Amino acid sequence: MPWSGRWGKMFRVFRNEWYEQKLRKLSSFEQMRVEKFEQELKESPFSGRPLGYTFFREKKFDGKRLLFLVYDKHKVVFLITITDKKAQQEDIEFIRNNFQEYGEELLQLLGKI
Repeated sequence: MPWSGRWGKMFRVFRNEWYEQKLRKLSSFEQMRVEKFEQELKESPFSGRPLGYTFFREKKFDGKRLLFLVYDKHKVVFLITITDKKAQQEDIEFIRNNFQEYGEELLQLLGKI
């Protein structure tokens, strides 16, 4: 069993389709950087800055922001989108207004495993 970090069990990381679309538009260097961060989230899911809730967080890189949700109960990090400063507040509000839908989407993903 791999080292599991201070949260007891390694977290799994899932990507939302919106996130996947944004990721594909990044340069290959940025994609590698984001993928490294995704791996780090498996051991440190609460890294990054909280956005009003412990479970809703962002990680900044090169003027962009990765927005994600942490589901401690399921030991999952759900990557929602990659945004920039200009669209950040609008994207944050959209996610806040759709917490329930993201939870349902995640449960569907977990059912497929």
